[in-house]
Amino acid sequence: MSQSDLFGPHANLPEPSRKAGLVRLSAFTSSMGRKYAATRNHDFGPADRSNVSALSAHVRHRLLTEAELVAAAIEAHGLEGAEKFVQEVCWRTYWKGWLEQRPSVWWDYKAGLAADLKILKLDGALRARYDAALAGETGIECFDAWARELVETGYLHNHARMWFASIWVYTLDLPWRLGADVFFRHLIDGDAASNTLGWRWVCGLHTRDKTYLARASNINKYSGGRFDMQGYDLASDALPLGDPDHPAPTPLPLQEVADRDAKTLLLIHDEDGCAEDGMFDGLNVVGLARYASFAARSNLPAGERAKAFSNAAVEDAASRASAHFSVDCQPLHAAQGLIHAAQHFGATQIVMARPQIGPLADQVDALRPQLVAAGLSLVKVKRDWDRAFHPHADRGFFKLKKAIPKVLAAEGILPRASSAA
Repeated sequence: MSQSDLFGPHANLPEPSRKAGLVRLSAFTSSMGRKYAATRNHDFGPADRSNVSALSAHVRHRLLTEAELVAAAIEAHGLEGAEKFVQEVCWRTYWKGWLEQRPSVWWDYKAGLAADLKILKLDGALRARYDAALAGETGIECFDAWARELVETGYLHNHARMWFASIWVYTLDLPWRLGADVFFRHLIDGDAASNTLGWRWVCGLHTRDKTYLARASNINKYSGGRFDMQGYDLASDALPLGDPDHPAPTPLPLQEVADRDAKTLLLIHDEDGCAEDGMFDGLNVVGLARYASFAARSNLPAGERAKAFSNAAVEDAASRASAHFSVDCQPLHAAQGLIHAAQHFGATQIVMARPQIGPLADQVDALRPQLVAAGLSLVKVKRDWDRAFHPHADRGFFKLKKAIPKVLAAEGILPRASSAA
């Protein structure tokens, strides 16, 4: 099956390559201003994504960077005109920065999911509701359509994700971690921070006294007239599932510095596909390895769309990096293959773009003792965008939102005169 079959007109999404992402970015830039602000909450269905960029999967894999999207929006509309679009890009940054400072929330999610999956095997009634939800056979027309769309396309509009999660928890009475796991396995743009913390927000676990209730009137209004929710008995209230008493933020890690003289294996992975943009220039790169970590998202099988997108995105990124550094690339089928790849190229240092808190980071951290034993050092380099924004993600989004102008000015995306508070 070709990329066009997987990510062409049926899904109405760009193919998993930087080239396709740039084409979509160029086409959508004119809509990143007030038009986006006015229409972004409308879900017109999988055949019409004209009101959103449809580039979230490209940003998640960093085939395009956040800085590129924001710079395009501001150049076309100014910061004020592109405010909503810029804020939506920064929400993903906020989630990543918040979780980076509270990794125990991710570990708690994994432990809780393991416990929920054990209960799922034993509780027949729970299993029946869960299976019906996955198959899109709950009898709730909109939910069933979204469940099928998720599997068939690997994508849902952001508003539909909120409706889906709310119905999953409050109407179908299903554990939220099982729903988060479904999203993480199937969404082509699924990342640990946005997915885990987004579900927690819906359930009132992120912001005190803040939950999200899917209402029939809201679905009718914003679903493009595709669903008539009259007669459906959705939950009438959404009580918080717990008290958001978060652990205190831990210090952000310092930037790791690679040895420029050491023979370096550069790891290209599914969280950063722009290795040729200057981030690693000056290193003595002798070889590349590429690795897609989609299988580590869950103990259950990954969705075919997510798996295909991740694989293709990493192949595209590795091809560009290989040409840029004029070196060969070895594909890895498991993280443990890093050691063999480094030895194959005669490298003594492995360098990678720093992965966010999540499955890939877990795998790499678990592998570190073996790397040390093999005489290999590992350097995880954090992008300037993350280093600039993450310190502002230690509390609620408002703190980061307020810092956007100054951070963009410091990063050279916004003229400093425009950043005055």
